[in-house]
Amino acid sequence: MVCLAFRYNCAFPQPLVIMHYRRTESPHANRRDLLNLQRMWVYVWDYRGRVMVALLSLVTAKVAMVGVPLVLKEIVDTLDTSKQTTIALPVVLLLAYGILRLVNNGFTELRDVIFARVRYHAMHRLSHEVLQHLYSLSLRFHLERKTGNVSRDLDRGAQSVSSILNYMVFNVLPTSAEFILVAVILLSGYPAEFAIVTFVTVFIYIGFTLLITNWRMHFRHQMNALESEANGHAMDGLINYETVKYFTNERYELDRYDTTLGHWENAAVKSQTTMSLLNFGQGAVIAVGVSAIMFLAARGVAAGQLSLGDLVLVNTMMLQLFMPLGFLGVIYRALRYALADMDLVFRLLEQRAEVRDVVGASELEIRHPTVVFDKVSFAYTPERPILHDVEFRIASGTKVAVVGPSGAGKSTLARLLFRFYEVDSGRIVVGDQDIARVTQASLRRAIGIVPQDTVLFNDTILHNISYASPDCEFADVAAAAMVADVHTFIESLPEGYQSVVGERGLKLSGGEKQRIAIARMVLKKPRIMVFDEATSSLDSQSEQNILAALNRVSRDVTTLVIAHRLSTVVDADEILVMRDGRIVERGSHTELLAREGLYAHLWKLQQDERAVSEKATVPN
Repeated sequence: MVCLAFRYNCAFPQPLVIMHYRRTESPHANRRDLLNLQRMWVYVWDYRGRVMVALLSLVTAKVAMVGVPLVLKEIVDTLDTSKQTTIALPVVLLLAYGILRLVNNGFTELRDVIFARVRYHAMHRLSHEVLQHLYSLSLRFHLERKTGNVSRDLDRGAQSVSSILNYMVFNVLPTSAEFILVAVILLSGYPAEFAIVTFVTVFIYIGFTLLITNWRMHFRHQMNALESEANGHAMDGLINYETVKYFTNERYELDRYDTTLGHWENAAVKSQTTMSLLNFGQGAVIAVGVSAIMFLAARGVAAGQLSLGDLVLVNTMMLQLFMPLGFLGVIYRALRYALADMDLVFRLLEQRAEVRDVVGASELEIRHPTVVFDKVSFAYTPERPILHDVEFRIASGTKVAVVGPSGAGKSTLARLLFRFYEVDSGRIVVGDQDIARVTQASLRRAIGIVPQDTVLFNDTILHNISYASPDCEFADVAAAAMVADVHTFIESLPEGYQSVVGERGLKLSGGEKQRIAIARMVLKKPRIMVFDEATSSLDSQSEQNILAALNRVSRDVTTLVIAHRLSTVVDADEILVMRDGRIVERGSHTELLAREGLYAHLWKLQQDERAVSEKATVPN
């Protein structure tokens, strides 16, 4: 709804975006976060041995880090001239000090090396699962989505897994472990007031951080939503570059993009301002806490209850504790943002496919490739019915054509045959099997199609043709191209079959794209062929050449032809005439002309148009 609203309005639909980013602030947000962390743990657990070794390395590094102030205390006390007249160089303590720092650094790096495989494997597996899920979703989802938005959400979602693992293993857990070790040392070796001040400071710091961060989180969610919107507008405009140029709407597209970025800029400024407020408050809490601890330590030294080494020990421990704690606010915010990003991906994974294989679905087995539409009715939405009790049969090896005015429901027949949608009533039978009871993959393997809107991959011509059979030989590709009357054209290109066709095949003409699509379908060698306006972009000569070739290829293949040009279907075994989602006439070309109905009317109109066009091309 957000995308559709923005498509027709220059002003940004603020309430819709607010709904988007406030979603994670519902009472169920924490429950969602815990659920998402549990789901993420599944990806991590593939390398549980590495996880355990990384955690052991973490603990070892922190024990060494906490041991550094203890050794430093002994070094200072040994060198304290107020306690002894003869000072010996504490070689062992100095060596221990260096070794502890080396151990801390070494095991920290070892932890990073061991955990790298865990982190990147989790990103790899989640990204693969999301893409696989996107392929499993139904056509309706992909017609309604915006590519730029989904791409941005996927990118942030994959990165969020890495970020969460980084924050948890490299920041939260180490800081927690160090806090526990410091607490044990303070409680066991110093007056209780030291531990009390430390605990109170930490708890105030954490409480302040959580309070302010939760308050300002919606600014970040708003930034994410607006960033996705802006990226979606940019990608949508670039993908439809030619349409933008046709209507000279560069300024319109830039204005839409700029309007969204303007809202994003405002949200970003608010986010930065509130972050500065949070940072200042955190710094103030830490400064007061460290000052209080140092005051207690200095008072103890002055009273002779503590040594200079104790003062150094307490100071060093506080610095070691509060330095990572100083970043804890940043980590918490980043963790919340990462959880919000990850939630987008998991919500995408929760999208259920509209068309799914039934339990125990069998493989489609075609002995006789017949196609039957048995009283099929269908509507994209309840208020928009498309087909009404459509009933026809295509016998094995025969050709049936469907013609009629635009909007009659002709192309919908092909989508239902491929089972991109489920029929509302009736059934479609292929080879004596209801397609609702067989696997979608086996059904689509048996059918080849040349769609009305041919879209090619931004790759070579060879790749686009061989896409129907990736393991085929080049000779098979060339043979298919010859059938489609495109081989000579390809050979005339400087790079031949290695020529790159551009984004969505924009470097080729409409006729060239359709002939490549025909070659791709021929290479598939399906038992059933569908031509949805397959020659609509071809000139008359190319059309006749391809029709002759297709007649040879489809001689023993069951064929459904959806056509606008009636001249391309005069040889069909049966022609179905559709209007308003119903079959109003059927028969051969000769029979339909004799009835002088809708087909005869359409035929006369097209013949008149052709005569006018031919007359216009005759030189005076």
